[in-house]
Amino acid sequence: MTDDSTLLHGHVELKSARGRWILFATVLGSGLAMLDSTVVNVALPFLGRELDAGMAGLQWTINAYTLTLAGLILLGGSLGDRYGRRTLFLVGTVWFAIASALCGLSPNIEFLIGARALQGIGGALLTPGSLAIIQASFVRHDRPRAVGMWSGLGGVASAIGPLLGGWLVQSAGWRWAFLINLPFAALVVFVTLRHVPESKDEEAAGRFDVLGSVLAALALAGITYGLIQKGVSVPLVAGLAVGAAFVVLEIRRSPDALVPVGMFRDRVFTAVNVVTLIMYAAMGVVFFLLVVQLQVVSGFSPIAAGLAMLPTTILMLLLSARAGELAKRVGPRWPMTIGILVAGCGFVLMSTIGPGASYLLHVLPAVFVFGLGLSAAVAPLTATVLATADDHLAGTASGINNAVARTGSLLAVAAVPPLVGLVGDAFEQPQVFDAGFRTAMLISAVMMVVAALITFLTIRTNVLAADD
Repeated sequence: MTDDSTLLHGHVELKSARGRWILFATVLGSGLAMLDSTVVNVALPFLGRELDAGMAGLQWTINAYTLTLAGLILLGGSLGDRYGRRTLFLVGTVWFAIASALCGLSPNIEFLIGARALQGIGGALLTPGSLAIIQASFVRHDRPRAVGMWSGLGGVASAIGPLLGGWLVQSAGWRWAFLINLPFAALVVFVTLRHVPESKDEEAAGRFDVLGSVLAALALAGITYGLIQKGVSVPLVAGLAVGAAFVVLEIRRSPDALVPVGMFRDRVFTAVNVVTLIMYAAMGVVFFLLVVQLQVVSGFSPIAAGLAMLPTTILMLLLSARAGELAKRVGPRWPMTIGILVAGCGFVLMSTIGPGASYLLHVLPAVFVFGLGLSAAVAPLTATVLATADDHLAGTASGINNAVARTGSLLAVAAVPPLVGLVGDAFEQPQVFDAGFRTAMLISAVMMVVAALITFLTIRTNVLAADD
C-alpha cells in the first residue's frame, strides 16, 4: 500500500497507470453489487423450488437486498465522506463477501432473505464510495469520461449477471450465484489497498443521522411489505406514516440530516433524481421478470436465458464512455431523453416474448434496443448528478442517487407483480406468468416515457459545462 494516497487527491489522470487501477477497483467493487442484483434473478425458479418458496418469497429474495441497500446507502455515503471513502469501500466489500457466503449456505427461504438483507448493508457501504472515489481522485477534465467508463463497465456487470447466473445455476447449482462473489471481493480488496487513494470531506462535522437511517429503512420495509402482500393495508399505511416522519426529521435536522435538504434546491439535481426513480423502477421490473419469463414460458435453459442479455452487455461496453463524452459536448438533455425513450421501446418489444419465442425474432431485437437506449442514458444521468453537487458532497450526492435508484426498483418489484396477477405459485404456471409479464412490460414502457418527458422539460443542456 502506498503512503502518498492522500497527496494525490483530485490529481490523478485517467490515462495514468494509477488512474486505470482506480477505475478497475471501483468498477469491480460497485459491479459486485450490480452483478448480484441481476445474477440472482436467473436462479429464482430453482431456489424457489428447492426452498419451497412462492412468488412472495422470490420477491423478498430480491427486495430484502434492495431494501437495506436503499435504506442505508445514504448513511454509507455520509460515513465515507467523514471517515474516508476508500475505508468504507473496503469495509463494505468485506461485509458483502461474508453475507454472500451466508446466502450460499442458506437452509431455507427465511434464512436466505435475512442473509440478503445483510448483503444489502455491505452494498450500501461500498456502492456510494466507488463513484465518490472517482469524483475525488481524478482531475476535473477526466471525470466525465471516467464516470462514463464506470457507468458502462458497471452496466456490463448488471447485464452479464443473467449470463453468469445461468451458467452457474445450470452447471453448479443456484448457491454458486452467491458464492461466486467471494473471489471477486478478494481481488477488489487487494487492488484497493495497493492503488486507490483515500479521500474525505475535511469540512464534515456534526452528528450522524442514525435515526433518519432507521426511519428510512422502516418506511421502505412497511411500504414494500404492504405492496407485496396485496390487500394488506396496515403495513402500507404505517410505512407511509414513517416516511412522512422521515421527511419532517430531515427538514428539522438540516444541516446534519441524512439527506441535506439544501441539495434539492437545485432544480436539476431534484429533476434528475426523479428521473432516476422512475427509470430504475421500470428497469427493476424488467430485470426481475424477463429471465424468469424466458425460462418458465419460452422454454429457455438457464444459460440461454442469461445469454439473451449479451447484446446489452456489448452495447454498454462500447457506447457508455462515448455517451459520457457526448453529454459533455452537447449537454445531457438530448442523450438522456432519447436514450430513455429507446430503452422504453425495448420494453414494448419484450412484451412480444412468449411461448415458443425465437431468440432472433423476438428476444434479440428487444434487448438490443433496450441496451442501445440504456447506453445513451446512464452515463449522462450519472454525470449530471455529480455536476450539480459540490465536490466535497460527492459521496452524499452519489448516495442519494443510488438510494433513489434502488428505491424505485424496490417499490416497483413489490408493486407491479401483484398488480398484474403474479402471485402465489405463478412462476409454476406458464400461462398465468406470460399474461402478467406482458402487462408488466407495457407498464414499464409507460414509466420510461414519463421519465423521458421529465428529462426533456427539466434538464439544462449546459449543466455539465459548469463542471469545467
